[in-house]
Amino acid sequence: MPKLPTLTSKQLLRKLKKIGFIEDHTTGSHIILYHSLTDRRAVIPFHLKDIPKGTLNSLLKEAGISREELLK
Repeated sequence: MPKLPTLTSKQLLRKLKKIGFIEDHTTGSHIILYHSLTDRRAVIPFHLKDIPKGTLNSLLKEAGISREELLK
């Protein structure tokens, strides 16, 4: 199992949009993405810092994405 990369919110947003997620709406400093084929949501905290590894792991689980799929 590959290690999770260090990503900023912008980088993660770009990768999820490439996978097929679309921006649904924004609530405060969080962007909510939606994937129409899988009916999954992903909530990305949009801050200037890197996303912590535990938060990134939780986001991937919530969105139904494997680590390998994120690294493509």
